[in-house]
Amino acid sequence: IDEEQRFGVEHKEMIREMKQSIDVLSLSATPIPRTLQMSLIGIRSLSNLDTPPQNRYPVQTYVVHKNDNLVREVIMRELERKGQVFYLFNNVERIYNVANRIAKDIPYARVEVAHGKMSAEAIEDVMLRFYNNEINVLVCTTIVETGLDIPNANTIIIDDAQNFGLSQLYQIKGRVGRSDRVAYAYLLIPENKQLKETSLKRLEAIKEFASLGSGYKIAMRDLTIRGAGDLLGPKQSGFIDNVGLDLYLAMLNRAIKVKRGEEVEEVKETPNVNIPLGSYIPDSFSDNDYEKLSLYHELDLIDNKEDLLDFYLRIQDQYGRLPKEVAALFDKKKLALMVGLKHIDRISNRNGRFTVILSKEYSDMIDGVKLFEYCNEVSRDIKIAYRNSKLELYVDNQQGAVVKIIKLVDNLDKLLKNEDR
Repeated sequence: IDEEQRFGVEHKEMIREMKQSIDVLSLSATPIPRTLQMSLIGIRSLSNLDTPPQNRYPVQTYVVHKNDNLVREVIMRELERKGQVFYLFNNVERIYNVANRIAKDIPYARVEVAHGKMSAEAIEDVMLRFYNNEINVLVCTTIVETGLDIPNANTIIIDDAQNFGLSQLYQIKGRVGRSDRVAYAYLLIPENKQLKETSLKRLEAIKEFASLGSGYKIAMRDLTIRGAGDLLGPKQSGFIDNVGLDLYLAMLNRAIKVKRGEEVEEVKETPNVNIPLGSYIPDSFSDNDYEKLSLYHELDLIDNKEDLLDFYLRIQDQYGRLPKEVAALFDKKKLALMVGLKHIDRISNRNGRFTVILSKEYSDMIDGVKLFEYCNEVSRDIKIAYRNSKLELYVDNQQGAVVKIIKLVDNLDKLLKNEDR
């Protein structure tokens, strides 16, 4: 099945029912969400072809407000380098008006129209003339989405781009950039119209994933935005943005293992530590919501101090010096991981005071003199108490309190009695 994204669920099920034990190979630059989901959870196998043809460049993609002067300038620029232009206008009733306006604005442009209501002979004639460079501006509908390879056409203008699906935009954009010349795609949106949230997400994704071979990432984003719907039923609607793709797939994978009778590992949750610090990713650090969510998610998945340090150094290397709000995120995570250590019962923050409660076993093993000396070395603000056979270390909320607690807990192993080492 080539161009798999153009076939619905019912069509593909009909193909599978033609014969028993039939093998199906589906090809697509942007698989539909349900197909991709089946591959991610292991129901179907997936192979990626990541190597682009030689001498290809990524299509330079721009999302801009519709402007007649901009359209004229873009077309003229492409024609001046002896190239050809697709102008995609998906409204048959008004398509000839658009073609006439372009021909009037640019007298030397050779403009023609192609749409699905034309006869097959007329479409073939127009496309052959466009292929032979007798036409240099083709005003067309989505009829040109697949099946065309015109290396000299390296600019495409997509009118009302907000009305197209994500994979459809990616396929349409693929009509240009099929040679060794830099290609351009302009996604036009209305200037005085409020776009839907899903439309904005699609346009942002098509602009963000402009590099060669981005179809898989586009399909992943499409799955996040639209959802995959029923796993085995005919419906293909759904919305998983509120849950998150990774969590959704993890839950689904777990349910499948339970159904198969396979052993399922218990998920260990990192305890939450309440710290009165502004810990978040500000817009000054990154104004991309998807990038922020990815960073939050990756930080949340870390379950040991070594990985946390590696992640911290990687982010610092990538972004430079971290703002205090981002640094506070790492401090909170580090304290949360410390609660999981065998010698820490609880870290709490109440009534303006940080308290670290050691386990009973560790309280019996620790050298009290060394603990007292070390607490004074870290800060004279740290107090020690003994309640219910457990040692408690506490410090009032103040500037640097979190750093003191982390330094203290990090070195508790060094304070054991000699016979307990």
